[in-house]
Amino acid sequence: MKSKPTSAYLRFLHLAKAIKEVPLLPGLEPIEEKILEIVADAHVMKARLSVKDLMNKSELGSPAMLHGRLQSMREKGWIALAPTEDARRKQLELTPASLQYFEKLSKLMSKAVKASDK
Repeated sequence: MKSKPTSAYLRFLHLAKAIKEVPLLPGLEPIEEKILEIVADAHVMKARLSVKDLMNKSELGSPAMLHGRLQSMREKGWIALAPTEDARRKQLELTPASLQYFEKLSKLMSKAVKASDK
């Protein structure tokens, strides 16, 4: 028999897969999902994340590839670039649509946990 945490997590994965099948925004490549997680983590921590900060994360790939992925994510509506006090630097931010996506995932997680408690 599955434990409650395992059952909740598996139910969440099932529900999250369903939300991806009816997307609010165009789909992401795996590296773009990783970038989105980094931007979302900075958002939650109320930390500033510049394009240069992201470029310093060598595990994500080359700067040229990252620039292409950031452009793709902007065009898809997942992230936005905001100006900083230094006009040469841009800050990465979540868009209202990506925040809505994370809100839906949060609700699905709560639903999965409640269902496993029964």
